[in-house]
Amino acid sequence: MSLPARCLAAILLVLFAAALRAALPALELPFLLFIPALMAAGFFLGRGPGIFATALAAFLAAYLFIPPAFTLALMAKDWIATAGFTLVNLGIVVVCAALGESLIRREADLVALGESRALAAQSEANLRRLNETLEHRVRQEVAERSRTEDALRQSQKMEAVGQLTGGLAHDLNNMLAGITGSLELLKVRLAQGRLQELDRYVQGAEGAAQRAAALTHRLLAFSRRQALNPRPTNLDQLVKAMEELLRRTVGPEIVLDVVGTGGLWNTLVDTNQLENALLNLCLNARDAMPAGGRLTIETANLNLDEAFTRSRDMSAGDYVSLCVTDTGTGMSAELIQRVFEPFFTTKPPGQGTGLGLSMVYGFVRQSGGQVRVHSTPGQGTTVCLYLPRSDAPLDMVKQSPGLAEAPRAREGETVLVVDDEATVRLLIVEVLGELGYAAIAAQDAAEALAILRSGVRVDFLVTDVGLPGGMNGRQLAEEGRAARPGLKVLFITGYAEAAVLGQGHLEAGMQMLTKPFAMERLACRLRQLVGSP
Repeated sequence: MSLPARCLAAILLVLFAAALRAALPALELPFLLFIPALMAAGFFLGRGPGIFATALAAFLAAYLFIPPAFTLALMAKDWIATAGFTLVNLGIVVVCAALGESLIRREADLVALGESRALAAQSEANLRRLNETLEHRVRQEVAERSRTEDALRQSQKMEAVGQLTGGLAHDLNNMLAGITGSLELLKVRLAQGRLQELDRYVQGAEGAAQRAAALTHRLLAFSRRQALNPRPTNLDQLVKAMEELLRRTVGPEIVLDVVGTGGLWNTLVDTNQLENALLNLCLNARDAMPAGGRLTIETANLNLDEAFTRSRDMSAGDYVSLCVTDTGTGMSAELIQRVFEPFFTTKPPGQGTGLGLSMVYGFVRQSGGQVRVHSTPGQGTTVCLYLPRSDAPLDMVKQSPGLAEAPRAREGETVLVVDDEATVRLLIVEVLGELGYAAIAAQDAAEALAILRSGVRVDFLVTDVGLPGGMNGRQLAEEGRAARPGLKVLFITGYAEAAVLGQGHLEAGMQMLTKPFAMERLACRLRQLVGSP
C-alpha cells in the first residue's frame, strides 16, 4: 500500500475514534478511544501514518472534547495533558510500527525460506536426476568396457588355445610317428627273424615316449598341476654342480660367470625341475647371443618387504634369488608380456618349442615363488627366480636302481591295483608280479572298495587319481583307510589334482607317481612306503 493511502487510512481510523467518542456522554477522558486507533495505525499502517494519526488525534481531542469545546484556548493543565498524550502515543505508535514491520519481515522471511526450500528441493531433484543419469551412463560405460575386455580376453584365449593345440599337435605327432614307426619296424624285423636289430627300434620307441612325457610334464608345469618332489636345496651347490655342463652347453664363445653368495639360505624345491629351469634359461641366453657375449648366474639372499611384493603377486618375507643375465639382443615390452605363453617363441621353426619359459614360470609359481624378466633391446635380458627361504636342512637323495636291481617284495605282500585303463593296469600287475608281489586288479573304486572291505590281505593300494563312477582315487584312499587303518597308498596320475595334493602335500603313508613313470620307480616308492609312518 502507498504512503498516501496509508495516511488516508490513518485519518479514517482517527475520525472513527472521534465519532465514537462524540457519541458517548461527556467524560473526563477525552483521549480514551483514540489510543486503540493509534495502536492500530502504527501496527498496520507503519511509523509515518501512525505519527500523523497521533498529531491529528491530539488536535481533535483538544478542539472537540476538552472544555470549552470548539476552541484551542485551553488551560495550562489541559495543554500539559495533551502534550503527555501526544508523547506517550508517539512511543506506542513507534513500538507498534516496529512490531508490525517485524511481523512483515518475518512473513517475508518465511516466504523466502519456503521459496528457498522449494528451490533446494527442485535443485536436489535435478541433482538426483543428473546423478542417476551419470550413474546410468557410468554403468553403460563399465558394461561396455567389460564386454570389450571379455571379448579381448576371449580372443587372446582362443589365440593362445590355437597356438597351444597347434604346437602340441605338431610335437606330439612327431613323437607318435617315432613310436608307431619303431613298433611297425619292430614287428617286421620279428617276422623276418632279424632279432639282432630289435634293440634299436625298442630304444627309438622308448626315446620318443620319453620326449612325449617330457612335453606333457612341461605343459603341467606351466599350468601348475605338475606333481613336484620338493626337498631342501642350496642353489649355490646346485649351480656349482651344473657349472661344467652349462659351460659346455653355451659354448666357448660365451663367457660364463657364476656369482655365489656366502651363507646362502636353502629353499624347498624340486631339484630336477630347478635344474631343467636353469638349463632352459641358459639355453635361451645362448640363443640370444649368436655372436658370443657374457652370461652371468647370480644367487642372493633377499628380504622382500610388502611394498616390493604387493605389485608382484608375492608374500613378504625371506627369499633366495637365482638370476640369469645375458648381453644378448634383449626384448621389447610387448615380447616380455608374452614370454610365458606356451608355444610362444621368436625362434625359427624347428629351433624351439616355446615351452621353456612357460615351464620355468609354472614350476616356480607352484613352488611358491615368482619369476621376473627385465630386458632392454640391444643390451640384454635378466630373468630372476624368487624362491621362498626354507630352514630345513639339506638331505641326500640316492639314485633309483634299474628294474633288475629294484627292491623285491617281502613274502606274501599284496598290492591292490586300481586303474580304469586296462593296458596300464595290466602292465603294473605284471611288473609287480616280476618283483614278487601278489597283485589284485580292480577297474574302478566300487570294485576296489569291495576288496578292501573283505578279508583279503592288502598291504598297498596303488590307485589312479581319476577314476570313473563318481569316486576319485583320494576318496577311495580315505574309504580304504577307514576300513583298514594304516593302509599304505600310492597315487598314480597324469597330473597332480588338487583333491589329492591338498595344498601341495600328501598325508603320512602316501606317495605319488606321475605318469608315465619307469617301473623301477614304482618298486622304490612301494619300499619307501614300508618305511613311512
